Amino acid sequence: MEKVIVIRYAEIHLKGKNRGYFERLFGVNLERALKGIRHELHRTSGRYLVAGYPEEMEEEIFTRISRVFGVHSYSAAYRVPNDVESIVEAALLVAPEEGTFKVETHRADKRYPLTSMQLNALVGARILEKRRLKVDVHAPQRTVYLDVRENGTALIFGAFEEGAGGMPVGSAGKGLLLISGGIDSPVAAHMIAKRGMSVKYLHFHSYPYTNDGAKEKVVDLCRTLAPYTGTRVLQTVSVTHIQEEIHKKCAPELNVTLLRRFMFRIAERVARHESAKCLITGESLGQVASQTIEGMTSSNAVVTLPVLRPLVGFDKDEIIIRAKKIGTYDISVLPFEDCCTVFLPDFPAIKPKLSFIEEEEAKLDVEALTKEAMQTLERIEF
Repeated sequence: MEKVIVIRYAEIHLKGKNRGYFERLFGVNLERALKGIRHELHRTSGRYLVAGYPEEMEEEIFTRISRVFGVHSYSAAYRVPNDVESIVEAALLVAPEEGTFKVETHRADKRYPLTSMQLNALVGARILEKRRLKVDVHAPQRTVYLDVRENGTALIFGAFEEGAGGMPVGSAGKGLLLISGGIDSPVAAHMIAKRGMSVKYLHFHSYPYTNDGAKEKVVDLCRTLAPYTGTRVLQTVSVTHIQEEIHKKCAPELNVTLLRRFMFRIAERVARHESAKCLITGESLGQVASQTIEGMTSSNAVVTLPVLRPLVGFDKDEIIIRAKKIGTYDISVLPFEDCCTVFLPDFPAIKPKLSFIEEEEAKLDVEALTKEAMQTLERIEF
Protein backbone atom coordinates (compact mmCIF):
# COMPACT_ATOMS: atom_id res chain seq x y z
CA MET A 1 0.00 0.00 0.00
CA GLU A 2 1.33 3.44 -0.96
CA LYS A 3 0.08 6.92 -0.18
CA VAL A 4 -0.23 9.03 -3.35
CA ILE A 5 -1.93 12.19 -4.59
CA VAL A 6 -4.14 11.70 -7.64
CA ILE A 7 -4.39 14.63 -10.07
CA ARG A 8 -7.07 14.72 -12.78
CA TYR A 9 -6.87 17.19 -15.62
CA ALA A 10 -9.66 19.38 -16.95
CA GLU A 11 -10.17 20.23 -20.65
CA ILE A 12 -7.12 18.32 -21.88
CA HIS A 13 -9.21 15.19 -22.40
CA LEU A 14 -11.05 17.02 -25.24
CA LYS A 15 -7.89 17.51 -27.31
CA GLY A 16 -8.00 14.33 -29.34
CA LYS A 17 -4.81 13.55 -31.24
CA ASN A 18 -3.11 16.67 -29.80
CA ARG A 19 -3.67 15.54 -26.23
CA GLY A 20 -0.12 14.27 -25.79
CA TYR A 21 1.28 17.79 -26.25
CA PHE A 22 -1.02 19.22 -23.59
CA GLU A 23 -0.32 16.34 -21.20
CA ARG A 24 3.43 16.84 -21.47
CA LEU A 25 3.11 20.59 -20.87
CA PHE A 26 0.79 19.93 -17.94
CA GLY A 27 3.40 17.59 -16.44
CA VAL A 28 6.09 20.25 -16.83
CA ASN A 29 3.91 22.75 -14.99
CA LEU A 30 3.21 20.27 -12.19
CA GLU A 31 6.93 19.61 -11.80
CA ARG A 32 7.59 23.35 -11.66
CA ALA A 33 4.92 23.77 -8.97
CA LEU A 34 6.41 20.96 -6.87
CA LYS A 35 10.01 22.14 -7.19
CA GLY A 36 11.89 21.82 -3.90
CA ILE A 37 9.71 18.98 -2.58
CA ARG A 38 10.98 15.41 -2.86
CA HIS A 39 8.51 13.51 -5.02
CA GLU A 40 7.93 11.30 -8.06
CA LEU A 41 5.42 12.31 -10.73
CA HIS A 42 3.88 9.53 -12.80
CA ARG A 43 1.49 9.86 -15.75
CA THR A 44 -1.15 7.20 -16.24
CA SER A 45 -4.21 7.20 -18.46
CA GLY A 46 -6.02 10.45 -17.70
CA ARG A 47 -4.27 10.82 -14.35
CA TYR A 48 -1.06 12.06 -12.77
CA LEU A 49 0.16 10.57 -9.51
CA VAL A 50 2.46 12.27 -7.01
CA ALA A 51 4.28 9.60 -5.01
CA GLY A 52 7.33 9.26 -2.79
CA TYR A 53 6.78 12.57 -0.96
CA PRO A 54 7.28 13.26 2.76
CA GLU A 55 3.93 12.85 4.47
CA GLU A 56 4.32 16.13 6.35
CA MET A 57 4.46 17.95 2.99
CA GLU A 58 1.04 16.75 1.84
CA GLU A 59 -0.82 19.99 2.65
CA GLU A 60 1.88 22.07 0.96
CA ILE A 61 1.57 19.88 -2.13
CA PHE A 62 -2.21 20.35 -2.08
CA THR A 63 -1.76 24.13 -1.93
CA ARG A 64 0.63 24.15 -4.86
CA ILE A 65 -1.44 21.79 -6.99
CA SER A 66 -4.58 23.86 -6.38
CA ARG A 67 -2.97 26.79 -8.24
CA VAL A 68 -1.87 24.87 -11.34
CA PHE A 69 -4.12 25.60 -14.30
CA GLY A 70 -5.35 22.47 -16.01
CA VAL A 71 -6.10 20.64 -12.74
CA HIS A 72 -9.74 19.56 -12.57
CA SER A 73 -9.52 17.86 -9.17
CA TYR A 74 -7.10 16.06 -6.87
CA SER A 75 -7.31 13.54 -4.03
CA ALA A 76 -5.17 11.99 -1.34
CA ALA A 77 -5.36 8.27 -2.08
CA TYR A 78 -3.96 4.84 -1.35
CA ARG A 79 -2.51 2.92 -4.29
CA VAL A 80 -2.84 -0.85 -3.86
CA PRO A 81 -2.88 -4.00 -6.01
CA ASN A 82 -6.35 -4.46 -7.49
CA ASP A 83 -7.16 -7.69 -5.62
CA VAL A 84 -10.20 -7.49 -3.33
CA GLU A 85 -8.30 -7.97 -0.05
CA SER A 86 -5.93 -5.08 -0.77
CA ILE A 87 -8.82 -2.86 -1.84
CA VAL A 88 -10.78 -3.65 1.34
CA GLU A 89 -7.74 -2.94 3.52
CA ALA A 90 -7.36 0.53 1.98
CA ALA A 91 -11.11 1.18 1.98
CA LEU A 92 -11.20 0.65 5.76
CA LEU A 93 -8.62 3.42 6.14
CA VAL A 94 -10.86 5.78 4.16
CA ALA A 95 -14.24 4.77 5.63
CA PRO A 96 -15.60 6.73 8.63
CA GLU A 97 -15.77 5.30 12.13
CA GLU A 98 -19.47 6.07 12.44
CA GLY A 99 -22.36 7.55 10.49
CA THR A 100 -23.38 6.75 6.92
CA PHE A 101 -21.36 5.84 3.85
CA LYS A 102 -21.47 4.35 0.40
CA VAL A 103 -18.92 2.81 -1.97
CA GLU A 104 -18.60 4.13 -5.51
CA THR A 105 -16.45 2.37 -8.10
CA HIS A 106 -14.94 3.52 -11.37
CA ARG A 107 -13.38 0.78 -13.53
CA ALA A 108 -10.88 2.12 -16.04
CA ASP A 109 -9.95 -1.56 -16.53
CA LYS A 110 -13.06 -3.03 -18.13
CA ARG A 111 -11.49 -6.48 -18.07
CA TYR A 112 -11.61 -6.58 -14.28
CA PRO A 113 -13.63 -9.68 -13.28
CA LEU A 114 -16.05 -7.80 -10.98
CA THR A 115 -18.44 -5.15 -12.24
CA SER A 116 -18.64 -1.77 -10.50
CA MET A 117 -21.88 -2.76 -8.75
CA GLN A 118 -20.41 -6.07 -7.58
CA LEU A 119 -17.31 -4.36 -6.20
CA ASN A 120 -19.46 -1.73 -4.45
CA ALA A 121 -21.50 -4.44 -2.75
CA LEU A 122 -18.55 -6.64 -1.82
CA VAL A 123 -16.37 -3.86 -0.37
CA GLY A 124 -19.36 -2.22 1.32
CA ALA A 125 -20.27 -5.48 3.03
CA ARG A 126 -16.70 -5.97 4.28
CA ILE A 127 -16.66 -2.46 5.71
CA LEU A 128 -19.97 -3.11 7.50
CA GLU A 129 -18.41 -6.20 9.11
CA LYS A 130 -15.72 -4.01 10.74
CA ARG A 131 -17.59 -0.76 11.49
CA ARG A 132 -20.89 0.30 13.01
CA LEU A 133 -22.06 2.16 9.94
CA LYS A 134 -25.16 2.49 7.82
CA VAL A 135 -25.32 2.57 4.05
CA ASP A 136 -26.90 5.65 2.47
CA VAL A 137 -26.57 5.70 -1.31
CA HIS A 138 -28.32 9.07 -1.70
CA ALA A 139 -26.73 11.42 0.86
CA PRO A 140 -23.89 9.62 2.67
CA GLN A 141 -21.65 11.41 5.14
CA ARG A 142 -18.65 9.79 3.45
CA THR A 143 -18.14 8.14 0.07
CA VAL A 144 -15.38 5.57 -0.37
CA TYR A 145 -14.18 5.88 -3.97
CA LEU A 146 -12.56 2.92 -5.75
CA ASP A 147 -10.74 3.61 -9.01
CA VAL A 148 -9.58 0.37 -10.65
CA ARG A 149 -6.80 1.23 -13.11
CA GLU A 150 -5.55 -0.62 -16.20
CA ASN A 151 -2.08 -1.37 -14.77
CA GLY A 152 -3.14 -3.85 -12.08
CA THR A 153 -3.57 -1.25 -9.32
CA ALA A 154 -6.48 0.50 -7.66
CA LEU A 155 -6.74 3.94 -6.10
CA ILE A 156 -8.82 4.31 -2.94
CA PHE A 157 -9.79 7.75 -1.66
CA GLY A 158 -12.48 9.66 0.18
CA ALA A 159 -12.81 13.11 -1.43
CA PHE A 160 -12.37 15.18 -4.58
CA GLU A 161 -10.70 18.54 -4.05
CA GLU A 162 -11.51 21.16 -6.66
CA GLY A 163 -8.62 22.31 -8.87
CA ALA A 164 -8.04 25.60 -10.69
CA GLY A 165 -9.47 24.29 -13.99
CA GLY A 166 -8.57 25.78 -17.35
CA MET A 167 -5.68 24.85 -19.61
CA PRO A 168 -1.94 24.40 -18.91
CA VAL A 169 -0.06 27.69 -18.90
CA GLY A 170 2.01 27.96 -22.07
CA SER A 171 -0.41 26.03 -24.28
CA ALA A 172 -1.97 29.23 -25.71
CA GLY A 173 1.19 31.17 -26.46
CA LYS A 174 2.60 34.24 -24.75
CA GLY A 175 1.10 37.66 -23.98
CA LEU A 176 2.34 40.87 -22.34
CA LEU A 177 0.19 42.27 -19.52
CA LEU A 178 0.18 45.98 -18.72
CA ILE A 179 0.04 45.65 -14.94
CA SER A 180 -0.73 48.59 -12.67
CA GLY A 181 -0.97 48.53 -8.91
CA GLY A 182 -4.77 48.40 -9.06
CA ILE A 183 -7.33 45.67 -8.57
CA ASP A 184 -8.12 44.88 -12.19
CA SER A 185 -4.92 43.95 -14.04
CA PRO A 186 -3.84 41.16 -11.64
CA VAL A 187 -7.26 39.55 -12.09
CA ALA A 188 -6.85 39.86 -15.86
CA ALA A 189 -3.50 38.05 -15.55
CA HIS A 190 -5.12 35.22 -13.61
CA MET A 191 -7.99 34.85 -16.07
CA ILE A 192 -5.86 34.82 -19.21
CA ALA A 193 -3.35 32.40 -17.65
CA LYS A 194 -6.27 30.09 -16.88
CA ARG A 195 -6.88 29.87 -20.63
CA GLY A 196 -3.31 28.63 -21.09
CA MET A 197 -1.50 31.87 -21.94
CA SER A 198 1.97 32.50 -20.58
CA VAL A 199 1.93 36.02 -19.09
CA LYS A 200 4.77 38.53 -19.12
CA TYR A 201 4.47 41.69 -17.02
CA LEU A 202 5.15 45.34 -17.90
CA HIS A 203 4.61 48.16 -15.39
CA PHE A 204 4.74 51.91 -16.09
CA HIS A 205 5.82 54.31 -13.34
CA SER A 206 6.29 58.06 -12.98
CA TYR A 207 9.14 58.44 -10.53
CA PRO A 208 9.51 60.80 -8.63
CA TYR A 209 5.76 61.52 -8.84
CA THR A 210 5.24 57.91 -7.82
CA ASN A 211 7.61 56.36 -5.29
CA ASP A 212 9.42 53.06 -4.92
CA GLY A 213 6.63 51.80 -2.70
CA ALA A 214 4.30 51.84 -5.70
CA LYS A 215 6.78 49.74 -7.69
CA GLU A 216 7.29 47.29 -4.80
CA LYS A 217 3.52 46.92 -4.56
CA VAL A 218 3.45 45.71 -8.17
CA VAL A 219 6.31 43.29 -7.48
CA ASP A 220 4.25 41.88 -4.59
CA LEU A 221 1.27 41.47 -6.92
CA CYS A 222 3.40 39.60 -9.45
CA ARG A 223 4.85 37.43 -6.68
CA THR A 224 1.31 36.53 -5.55
CA LEU A 225 0.36 35.63 -9.12
CA ALA A 226 3.50 33.55 -9.72
CA PRO A 227 2.06 30.22 -8.48
CA TYR A 228 -0.67 30.59 -11.11
CA THR A 229 1.30 32.06 -14.02
CA GLY A 230 4.80 30.74 -13.35
CA THR A 231 6.24 34.17 -14.22
CA ARG A 232 8.93 35.58 -11.93
CA VAL A 233 10.08 38.61 -13.91
CA LEU A 234 8.63 42.14 -14.02
CA GLN A 235 9.76 44.79 -16.49
CA THR A 236 9.20 48.48 -15.73
CA VAL A 237 9.37 51.64 -17.84
CA SER A 238 9.34 55.28 -16.74
CA VAL A 239 6.80 57.53 -18.49
CA THR A 240 7.60 60.60 -16.38
CA HIS A 241 8.91 62.75 -19.22
CA ILE A 242 6.07 61.67 -21.51
CA GLN A 243 3.51 62.79 -18.93
CA GLU A 244 5.28 66.09 -18.37
CA GLU A 245 5.28 66.81 -22.10
CA ILE A 246 1.59 65.87 -22.46
CA HIS A 247 0.70 68.07 -19.49
CA LYS A 248 2.70 70.98 -20.90
CA LYS A 249 1.59 70.89 -24.55
CA CYS A 250 -1.75 69.09 -24.95
CA ALA A 251 -5.41 69.53 -24.01
CA PRO A 252 -5.73 68.52 -20.34
CA GLU A 253 -8.83 66.40 -20.89
CA LEU A 254 -6.71 64.06 -23.07
CA ASN A 255 -3.92 63.48 -20.52
CA VAL A 256 -4.87 59.88 -19.78
CA THR A 257 -5.89 59.04 -23.35
CA LEU A 258 -2.60 60.24 -24.81
CA LEU A 259 -0.59 58.53 -22.07
CA ARG A 260 -2.27 55.22 -22.80
CA ARG A 261 -1.41 55.52 -26.48
CA PHE A 262 2.25 55.89 -25.50
CA MET A 263 1.93 52.92 -23.15
CA PHE A 264 0.58 50.76 -25.94
CA ARG A 265 3.37 51.79 -28.32
CA ILE A 266 6.01 50.95 -25.72
CA ALA A 267 4.26 47.72 -24.73
CA GLU A 268 4.16 46.54 -28.33
CA ARG A 269 7.93 47.04 -28.65
CA VAL A 270 8.56 45.12 -25.43
CA ALA A 271 6.12 42.40 -26.50
CA ARG A 272 7.86 41.85 -29.81
CA HIS A 273 11.21 41.59 -28.03
CA GLU A 274 9.67 38.97 -25.70
CA SER A 275 8.04 37.10 -28.64
CA ALA A 276 4.63 37.85 -27.11
CA LYS A 277 1.74 37.61 -29.54
CA CYS A 278 -0.67 40.04 -27.89
CA LEU A 279 -1.12 42.76 -25.30
CA ILE A 280 -3.36 42.21 -22.26
CA THR A 281 -5.00 44.86 -20.09
CA GLY A 282 -7.31 44.97 -17.09
CA GLU A 283 -9.76 47.35 -18.76
CA SER A 284 -13.48 46.98 -18.10
CA LEU A 285 -15.88 48.72 -20.45
CA GLY A 286 -17.14 52.00 -18.98
CA GLN A 287 -15.39 51.63 -15.63
CA VAL A 288 -13.38 54.86 -15.96
CA ALA A 289 -13.23 57.66 -18.54
CA SER A 290 -10.40 56.07 -20.58
CA GLN A 291 -12.19 52.72 -20.77
CA THR A 292 -15.02 53.73 -23.07
CA ILE A 293 -15.14 52.15 -26.51
CA GLU A 294 -13.75 55.41 -27.89
CA GLY A 295 -10.84 55.32 -25.45
CA MET A 296 -10.11 51.68 -26.18
CA THR A 297 -10.27 52.30 -29.93
CA SER A 298 -7.81 55.18 -29.52
CA SER A 299 -5.30 52.90 -27.77
CA ASN A 300 -5.76 50.07 -30.26
CA ALA A 301 -5.11 52.43 -33.16
CA VAL A 302 -1.38 52.80 -32.39
CA VAL A 303 -0.53 49.05 -32.31
CA THR A 304 -0.84 46.11 -34.67
CA LEU A 305 -0.75 43.35 -32.05
CA PRO A 306 -4.18 42.19 -30.82
CA VAL A 307 -5.25 43.57 -27.43
CA LEU A 308 -7.02 41.13 -25.07
CA ARG A 309 -9.24 42.52 -22.30
CA PRO A 310 -10.39 39.56 -20.18
CA LEU A 311 -12.44 41.80 -17.84
CA VAL A 312 -14.21 43.86 -20.48
CA GLY A 313 -17.70 42.67 -19.47
CA PHE A 314 -17.16 42.52 -15.68
CA ASP A 315 -18.40 45.05 -13.15
CA LYS A 316 -16.23 46.17 -10.23
CA ASP A 317 -17.86 43.89 -7.65
CA GLU A 318 -17.21 40.82 -9.80
CA ILE A 319 -13.57 41.82 -10.22
CA ILE A 320 -13.15 42.42 -6.48
CA ILE A 321 -14.57 38.97 -5.67
CA ARG A 322 -12.02 37.36 -7.98
CA ALA A 323 -9.18 39.51 -6.61
CA LYS A 324 -9.97 38.40 -3.07
CA LYS A 325 -10.11 34.76 -4.13
CA ILE A 326 -6.65 34.81 -5.73
CA GLY A 327 -5.08 36.86 -2.93
CA THR A 328 -4.27 40.11 -4.75
CA TYR A 329 -6.99 42.38 -3.37
CA ASP A 330 -5.31 43.37 -0.08
CA ILE A 331 -2.15 44.32 -1.96
CA SER A 332 -3.99 46.23 -4.67
CA VAL A 333 -5.79 48.50 -2.20
CA LEU A 334 -2.58 49.65 -0.48
CA PRO A 335 -2.46 53.47 -0.80
CA PHE A 336 0.26 53.93 -3.42
CA GLU A 337 -0.49 55.97 -6.54
CA ASP A 338 0.13 54.67 -10.04
CA CYS A 339 1.21 56.73 -13.04
CA CYS A 340 -2.34 57.17 -14.39
CA THR A 341 -3.24 59.32 -11.36
CA VAL A 342 -0.40 61.78 -12.07
CA PHE A 343 -1.61 64.98 -13.80
CA LEU A 344 -5.14 63.57 -13.74
CA PRO A 345 -7.50 66.20 -15.25
CA ASP A 346 -10.63 67.35 -13.46
CA PHE A 347 -12.80 66.40 -16.43
CA PRO A 348 -11.16 63.70 -18.58
CA ALA A 349 -12.59 63.13 -22.04
CA ILE A 350 -15.12 60.30 -22.07
CA LYS A 351 -15.73 60.01 -25.82
CA PRO A 352 -12.74 61.65 -27.50
CA LYS A 353 -12.70 61.85 -31.29
CA LEU A 354 -9.71 60.15 -32.84
CA SER A 355 -9.08 63.14 -35.12
CA PHE A 356 -8.83 65.47 -32.08
CA ILE A 357 -6.51 63.00 -30.29
CA GLU A 358 -4.20 62.83 -33.30
CA GLU A 359 -4.24 66.62 -33.64
CA GLU A 360 -3.13 67.07 -30.02
CA GLU A 361 -0.59 64.23 -30.24
CA ALA A 362 1.03 65.96 -33.23
CA LYS A 363 2.29 68.61 -30.78
CA LEU A 364 4.64 65.95 -29.34
CA ASP A 365 7.72 64.22 -30.73
CA VAL A 366 6.14 60.80 -30.34
CA GLU A 367 9.03 58.71 -31.65
CA ALA A 368 11.69 60.52 -29.59
CA LEU A 369 9.65 60.27 -26.39
CA THR A 370 8.95 56.59 -27.03
CA LYS A 371 12.63 55.81 -27.62
CA GLU A 372 13.61 57.79 -24.52
CA ALA A 373 11.14 55.82 -22.40
CA MET A 374 12.48 52.53 -23.79
CA GLN A 375 15.91 53.49 -22.46
CA THR A 376 14.50 53.34 -18.90
CA LEU A 377 13.43 49.69 -19.26
CA GLU A 378 14.31 47.79 -16.08
CA ARG A 379 14.05 44.06 -15.44
CA ILE A 380 13.18 42.88 -11.92
CA GLU A 381 13.44 39.21 -10.95
CA PHE A 382 11.66 38.03 -7.81
